[in-house]
Amino acid sequence: MKVRRKAHREGVTVKKQNNPADLPIYLFKQGNNFEAYRFFGAHFDCQGGEEGVVFRVWAPHAKAVSVVGDFNSWVPGAHPMAKLDEGVWEAFIPGIREYDVYKFCLTTRQDELVFKADPYAFHAETRPSNASKVYRLEGYEWNDGEWEAQQKKRDPLTAPMNIYELHAGSWRLKENGDPYNYSELADELIPYLKEMGYTHVELLPITEYPYDGSWGYQVTGYFAPTSRYGTPKDFMNFVDKCHQAGLGVIMDWVPAHFPKDGFGLYMFDGEPCYEDPNPRRGEHKEWGTMVFNYGMPEVESFLVSSALYWVEQFHVDGLRVDAVASMLYLDYNRRDGEWEQNRYGGKENLEAIDFLRKLNSTVLGRHPHKLMIAEESTAWPMVSKPAEDGGLGFNFKWNMGWMNDMLSYMSTDPLFRSGNHNKVTFSFFYAFSENFILPISHDEVVHGKCSLINKMPGDYDAKFANLRTFYGYMMAHPGKKLLFMGQEFGQFIEWNEAKALDWMLLDYDRHRQLSQYVKDLNHLYRDLPAFWQVDYSWEGFQWIVPDDNAQSVIAFLRRDAAGKTVMVVCNFNPVLREGYQMGVPVAGTYKELLSSDDEAYGGGGVHNKPLRSRKKPMHGFDQSITVTLPPLSTVYFSVPEAKEPKPAAKKPAKKAAEKKPAAKRTAAKKAAKPAKDAEKA
Repeated sequence: MKVRRKAHREGVTVKKQNNPADLPIYLFKQGNNFEAYRFFGAHFDCQGGEEGVVFRVWAPHAKAVSVVGDFNSWVPGAHPMAKLDEGVWEAFIPGIREYDVYKFCLTTRQDELVFKADPYAFHAETRPSNASKVYRLEGYEWNDGEWEAQQKKRDPLTAPMNIYELHAGSWRLKENGDPYNYSELADELIPYLKEMGYTHVELLPITEYPYDGSWGYQVTGYFAPTSRYGTPKDFMNFVDKCHQAGLGVIMDWVPAHFPKDGFGLYMFDGEPCYEDPNPRRGEHKEWGTMVFNYGMPEVESFLVSSALYWVEQFHVDGLRVDAVASMLYLDYNRRDGEWEQNRYGGKENLEAIDFLRKLNSTVLGRHPHKLMIAEESTAWPMVSKPAEDGGLGFNFKWNMGWMNDMLSYMSTDPLFRSGNHNKVTFSFFYAFSENFILPISHDEVVHGKCSLINKMPGDYDAKFANLRTFYGYMMAHPGKKLLFMGQEFGQFIEWNEAKALDWMLLDYDRHRQLSQYVKDLNHLYRDLPAFWQVDYSWEGFQWIVPDDNAQSVIAFLRRDAAGKTVMVVCNFNPVLREGYQMGVPVAGTYKELLSSDDEAYGGGGVHNKPLRSRKKPMHGFDQSITVTLPPLSTVYFSVPEAKEPKPAAKKPAKKAAEKKPAAKRTAAKKAAKPAKDAEKA
């Protein structure tokens, strides 16, 4: 049914049909057009019998807008746009072909001309060029139906999640130094991730960006996969191939800020449009970027549409939302006098909070099985709790506190670790307050922070032993896992986005052995539901030894939903500990599942034979065992299943019945004897 509106002319009511653009524009201006990319941007169309492209753009302060490109020699005004509604412009241009290059030329209120890339473009030129390209998004044939169906039945909170974080342009390069395109990258990457046992790959931002050194975190194209690695359909093929191989795809997404590049969103129509117009709210001076105006409905529509675009059009399994803390706090990275309070006198960005709740409610409301992950580095409460319960609505949060504490602890000389023991145990005070992911990300291996292997103290072999111990502890700690590329084989130098990883290190024993250890650890993680099924409740975790700071030893239990248990013991000192006694939960035999000290991994080869518990109370348990702890090691043990106590033996009912009459006869005789005595008397 067509919607009609009434127009009044000279006292006569005339019914006329609404413009088809009315509804998307109305929703857009309400902040509720969550598929704005279907309306704005460049779309193939047929009008008046002519094939062409209809262009639409939001430019509320512009006096005039035109489309310029190779097709009109970039002449401003050659193809003017008409104003559909306040701030929304449209033009249909016949004869436009796929991959034609274009920009919008906007006349500002100061009568200056600015040339801007399309904020809703699906494709763009490769840097240093920066114009948009007309692209037909439709037509890709997906083959991941089985994966998509499985994911809809899956609860990500109770499923294994072991993420490999990757920068597409520097994981591996071709022999000539060029990066692989998306499809080629999938062919190289997928066999490696499957062999290594990862469940997901997380891509540093592949939304279009101009500056390589930003790693993709300064975005100019929120709807365009960067053309560095191919076309949008090439990226669809990447995701499709990953799904067919059983791998999930997560991408980093940046709604916190955007760069000041002249062709991008900055001062889009000559005035603040996407950015907050308040100078004490609208800029991150240290980063040289602008902050989105989260209170602007049109900006809300833009950002939520972008998030859903990647989930629905590219089938990505989740978004890791970058720099959430910078969105939440008005004083983030700002000195006194550089920010202003909210209307209640606080430092919370109320509009950003509302936006995040709206974003997560929309994405997870449509797709409950998808992942919305917050990179949030403060103690803001309930980040991964539902918006309707007062949370921000994410379903996962990076555990930055755990990461900082553990990297500080592991970089400490073992001689001084006893005085820092709380850094190992403190995370358990809040481990179940959020749905955490334990991240060892790209941010920890750049800018002078050293690679992970080089953070470890000691000589060459000690560095590897420390790292194996840490990885074993990390894999057993509650929470999902994330590791940045190269750290699985001990990349020695810091990550450089312009160079491939040092794969030749795998020709050296210790690096190859570390890679084998991570591989075995990853596969064991997937095989042991105790390590992932109950990640966010005390029901899945129990301390045995939390307080042996003198020897830098901890021990704990992990349990799955059925109660099957794994015991984890970590020795963070380079000291062999023979005869180490500890309590255990169940009587029986404890068997070693994996030791980071195995010779196959470059360790000393110290192992435990099956250990029989004995009835000696310790650590709050009735049973205990005596173990040998290799120096600098993490060891996993299987825990025997608890045997139900046998019920007390009962005498057969028949014998009891036989005795009962006999007892009655004895009582009768005793009763009859006094009667006979009375008769004699």
